[in-house]
Formats: sequence, structure tokens, C-alpha cells
Amino acid sequence: MHDKFLKPYNPQETEDKIYKLWEESGFFNPDNLPGKRTEPFTVVLPPPNVTGILHLGHAYEDSLQDAVIRFQRMRGKKTLWIPGTDSAAIATQARVEKNIQKEEGKSRHDLGREELVKRIQKFAKESENTILSQVRKMGSSLDWSRYAYTLDEARTKAVTTAFVNMYKAGLIYQGDRIVNWDPKGQTTISDDEIEYKEEKTKFYYLKYGPFTIGTARPETKFGDKYVVMHPDDARYTEYEHGQKIELEWINGPLTATVIKDTAIDMEFGTGVMTITPWHSTVDFEIAERHKLQKEQIIDKYGKLLPIAGEFAGTKITDARPKIIEKLKAKGLVVKEEEYTHNIATAERTGATIEPQIMKQWWIAVNKSFAIPHSEIPGIASGSETTLKEIMRTAVASGEISMPQEGFQKAYFHWIENLHDWCISRQIWFGHRIPVWYRGSEIYVDTEAPKESGWTQEEDVLDTWFSSGLWTFSTMGWPEKTKDLQTLHPTSFMSPAYEILNLWVSRMIMMSGFHLGQVPFRTVMIHGLVRAKNGQKFSKSLNNGVDPIDMIGKYGADALRMGLLTGTAIGNDINFDENKIKGYKNFANKLWNITRFILTSTKDYTFDAHFSEWTETDKKLIDEQNTLLTEITKEMEEYKLYLVAEKLYHYVWHTLADKILEESKPILGTPGMTDGKGTNLEKKSRAQFLIHTLHIVLKTLHPFIPFVTEEIWLTLPHNTDQKLLMVEKWPSKV
Repeated sequence: MHDKFLKPYNPQETEDKIYKLWEESGFFNPDNLPGKRTEPFTVVLPPPNVTGILHLGHAYEDSLQDAVIRFQRMRGKKTLWIPGTDSAAIATQARVEKNIQKEEGKSRHDLGREELVKRIQKFAKESENTILSQVRKMGSSLDWSRYAYTLDEARTKAVTTAFVNMYKAGLIYQGDRIVNWDPKGQTTISDDEIEYKEEKTKFYYLKYGPFTIGTARPETKFGDKYVVMHPDDARYTEYEHGQKIELEWINGPLTATVIKDTAIDMEFGTGVMTITPWHSTVDFEIAERHKLQKEQIIDKYGKLLPIAGEFAGTKITDARPKIIEKLKAKGLVVKEEEYTHNIATAERTGATIEPQIMKQWWIAVNKSFAIPHSEIPGIASGSETTLKEIMRTAVASGEISMPQEGFQKAYFHWIENLHDWCISRQIWFGHRIPVWYRGSEIYVDTEAPKESGWTQEEDVLDTWFSSGLWTFSTMGWPEKTKDLQTLHPTSFMSPAYEILNLWVSRMIMMSGFHLGQVPFRTVMIHGLVRAKNGQKFSKSLNNGVDPIDMIGKYGADALRMGLLTGTAIGNDINFDENKIKGYKNFANKLWNITRFILTSTKDYTFDAHFSEWTETDKKLIDEQNTLLTEITKEMEEYKLYLVAEKLYHYVWHTLADKILEESKPILGTPGMTDGKGTNLEKKSRAQFLIHTLHIVLKTLHPFIPFVTEEIWLTLPHNTDQKLLMVEKWPSKV
């Protein structure tokens, strides 16, 4: 027996050394795996932000995907797990700009585009090294030779090619539509990047001619000259669509027009509302249907424009009480109430979103186009389809397995209500849109025009545009690489439910359009890791947990096992440090079990073909085979939480508490008593224990790879130091 087993297991002395061995072996790369492997199993890592650090959500995601990859590698698949990071353009630029403002008192406009981008790139590169070293700490068996970054040269080529192809197909267009405007970040953001926060405010009922209207935002009402009601509302049958009404309003008399529209909820308030088409999505859509005028009230910095008269130039929050005072003085305030509602804020900057009508670049999701090539059942090559139909059919046909029914319903609901996607952002860091202007001329291509006089579009693309290409851009697309031809579609994707719409749907859209394929075969949406009491981790609550601290205290194996055990994929996890501590004890228990088995069987050589089992050991083998069959099926079904629990209980309560105790009288207690078993009983039990140790190490390896590998490398039969990570997954003894 190796002397190391005389001391307790120490993860701090083991994990970095073992990870170095794995990397040096080359087995993270599918091209270097031993044996003949033809069936691929590919996963792309959801790319963490280069400016971030590893958080518990990453730690869970990495543990889950690594366990899946390690299992499939042991099953003889040609496994590839592609690493990468995301530029997270809005968040990264905002952070660097904040630092520059704080340290130098300068804005981005003081520095200019070129200097700011250079500084952001430097900051991102420094941050990149931190996050990647932390991902390694988790034991992630990623093929680092295929590392990708959303803004590297290969991905930039993919992004510009994708834009040009979609533009030529008529699916990307420039148009004036309503967008979510972040007045602090000075950029548009998508619906899915909005965070809703509860706000207590006043709700005002205002007299608008013969009607009473309700609003929490009187500062938007200066341009309201349309009053809308449902055509079937019996209370307002005397009013006709298009009828003009003279009335007194905030800044004097105006002529209002009656509009009848079925979008109005007759049960809400008085069933009548005025509309502000420039600053409300619902109002914009009503105005579009009826070809109504649209007037801007609030500028890009959240201040009122000249239409507000005496309030022009005032921030809307400051103007609101003054406007109400004026309305009261004119007798136009009917009543006011306390009101609690959710306001839309920008996830990255915290600013309140101000919808604006702006000229932006869009992807048309409902426009028909001829798809030249399709492998998606229900969408034939050469047929007319839409991007929305690709997203729906890919899952509805079963080509993508989305087995979690709740998430599948949420996905379909989102697809049904999908609007065109605004893909332009008013920042400087990111993929600059490959469009050039010269007077009224426009040029769209992957390369700049050769002639002089052309000016490139200032805006960059939404980060999710490049992320949507991730499964195939990481394999070298638009080049027809070997990886792309043999390893795509990928096999498995498991992101958090927060990005089901943001990312999963867009990967399906992009892969369907550009390749005629789905991006992955199975998608399992996982939940969030929360504090022990179920609260979200947040700086304000000071309840954050650093996974690197947990690894320092208990080891990566303990953290992995603690995150993967006990919670089905899709459910939120309430993080409990005591649970992690318990799994450190489990790793040490496995260490002690190994010491006992190696000591008590030191006179026996491992025999892979041993067959002289006693009846008692045959029964134990049958029980073990039943367990192996169960957990193998559950691993294939991604029920990792069940497998981890079953293995934990088998090792601790069956193997350690029962089988080893029953073995002591047969084989003897090492260093204390001699065994009383017959020669056959001793031989049978010794071989059973050695076989069992091998099986336990192999089946636990996807969950706790470091300690299992360390033990495997010290086993007496492993004289040529073969790595456990490429051993065959056990089937039956």
C-alpha cells in the first residue's frame, strides 16, 4: 500500500497536480483519445464573460457539463468540450468607462473610439486569464487547443459573414421602430436584458375632455392627442372612430382624435386611455395599425423636449410633481392613489428604460425566405419558411429534445409572441456592423469597400448575435472544417433558464438559417444557485459565496458533488456550505475505504476474469450489477443528481458500513486480527473488494474526478500509470 494513504486525503496537495497530468495527456482533445472512437459527443461551454469571475452558477454549470463529458468519454465516445469566453460588450465597456471617469475624469468622447476600444481590450485580456484559471480549478476537461473568444479573428469572420448572408436574404433591415433605450448606457438593449424592479409611486386619474384616463407617468402625456377605446365598449358607443374632440390639456387646448382598437382592456380602469406612441411599445403598435402621428417627448438623456413647454430640459423625475401641480391648478386631476408596479431597468447599468423610436438594424423573424438546405424535419430544403418557424419546428419536431415540459412551454410561448430583433447597439466595443455609407449609397460586405469616401456604420452588433453562432463558429464556420462536418450538431447544451430566450432560441435560429441544422440534440435548462434561505445572491445583501474560497477550504470535488447531488436539473439550488463540508468528508471516506481494501487484499493480485465467487459474493455482485444498470441509464438521461446520491449511499452505507465490516472476519482487520475465512472465501472476497473499488472509482469519476484519479494512479495493478479519465465505464462484473 502507498504511504500516502496513511494520511487523510488533502485536495490542496492533489488537485492542481492532477489537472496538469490531464492537460499534458492530451486527452481533452478528441483527436488524441485512445482506441477507435467514431461516435461524437460534443458540448460547447456557455462562454463566461471575460470581465467576470467564477460564481456559483458557473461552478454548477461547469460541474454538470464536465460530469456529462467525462461519462461519455468513458463510454467510448469521441468527446469534445469546447471552451470559450464572451466579450459581454455592454457590461465590459460600461465597467471600463466607469473606471476612466473615476480615475481620470474623462468620458469615452474625450478619449475617442480607437483609444477606448484599446483600453477595453487590455482590460478584457487581463480579466480573461482570471476566469480561465478558475474554470480549470473546477476540473473542467475542456479542449483548450480549441479555445474561442467572441471577438477573436475567426469569430469576427463568422459574425460578418452571418450578417451579410442574412442581409442578402432580406432578413436584416434598417428601420425606425420602438426600442428599449438605456439613457445611462446610451444604447438600445433587448427585451431579455431588462430587469423589472418593484416601485412604489402615485397613480393619477386625469380629466381628458369628457373622459377620465389613468397614468403613473404624466410626464409622457404632453403629446397625447389620441384617445383610444374598445369598439365593443357599450359605455362609449356615442363616440365614433376618427371623431375630433376639443379639450384643455397640460399646455393649453388641443384637438383629440377618438381611436377604436381591440387592444384596449375594457376591464382596466375606465376602459379609455390616451397613447404616447414614441415612448410605449403598446402605444407604438396601435399607432402603426392606424397610421397615427408619433411625437418625441423625452430625449436620449431622460430630459423633456421643447414640446413640454416650461418643463423643457427638466429630468422627468424632477418634472413629474411639477406637472401634477399644474394639472391640479387647471382642475384636471380627478384623484391620485398609492401604486406599486414593476418598472423596466437596464440589467447592466440599473437605469430606468425609456422606450424611444429610433433607426436601428433589425432581424425580421416573420419574413418568408427560401431555405436552401434543411435537415430539420418539417422544413424541406428549398421551401419557404421564416426564422420563427425554424425556432418552433426544431423543437416541435423532436429534432431538439427539450424534455423539461415547463421550459418547453415557456419556449413556445415566447416564440409565438416574438417580434423583430433589434441587433444594433450604440457602443464602441463589439463587432462593428459591416455596413458602409457614401451619401445615399449603402455597401454591405464582409470587407470594407476599396474606393475612398465610404464611412462605416458606428453601431456594433448585439452580443447575442455573435453568441447565437456559438455552436458552429467555434468549429470554424464559415470554413467547411472537419470539426464542423463531423462534430456538429453538438450533443448537449445546459444553460440557465434565464437565457432560454436570450441565447438558446437564438442559437436555434442562427444554426437553422446558416446551416439548415439544429445547434444541439438535447437541451437541459438548469436552475439558479441561490443562498441557503432561497434568496438570490447579491452585493446589496452581502450574501455572496466565492466558489474559489470553497475549493480552497474543501476541494473542487466536494464543491462539485455538493452542487450536483440532491437537485434535479432545472430546479434552483439553495447553497449550503455544510453540504460541501460533508462531501469533503465523503472524499476522505473514499480514501480510507481504499486504504482498507488495499491493505486487506495485499496478498492478492487483481484478476479481471476471476469466477470462483462464493454464493454470498455472487449476491453482492448481482446487487452491484443492478445498481450499475440503473445509474448508467440515468446518466444517459442526464439524471446526474440521482446517480450521485445512489453512489454516495452505496459507498458510505453499503460498502463501508456493511460490506467492509462483513469482510473483517473473513479477511481480517489490517494490522489487528487474522481472517477466519476459508481460502475460497478469502479469494472471493478479496477479488470482490478489488473489483468493487475499481467500479466505485470509475462511476464516481465524473462527479469527483480529482480524488478518484489520484487513487487510481496508486492502485497496484496500474503499473503503467494509465489515467482513469479514459478508462471504460463499467457495465457488469
